[in-house]
Amino acid sequence: MQLDLTNTSIILAVALAVVAAMLVMDRRRPPPGEVRLFPVIPVMMVAALVVILMLAHLVSLITGHPFQGRSGF
Repeated sequence: MQLDLTNTSIILAVALAVVAAMLVMDRRRPPPGEVRLFPVIPVMMVAALVVILMLAHLVSLITGHPFQGRSGF
C-alpha cells in the first residue's frame, strides 16, 4: 500500500473519528458500582499519535519536501 494523498487523508479521517468516539466514551460516566472494561485513554492516545503522524505526512506530501531531523537524516 502506497501512502499517497488519498490513503493519508482516509487514515487521518479514521483516526480523527476514533479520537472523537473515544472522547465521547470517556465523557460518559459508567453506572455506579461498575468499572469500564475498555481502555479509552490509551486508545485515544494512540489515535492522536496517528493523527499527528498523518498530519506531518500530509504536509510533506502537499509541499513536496520530506521532513528532516535535526541531524539531517
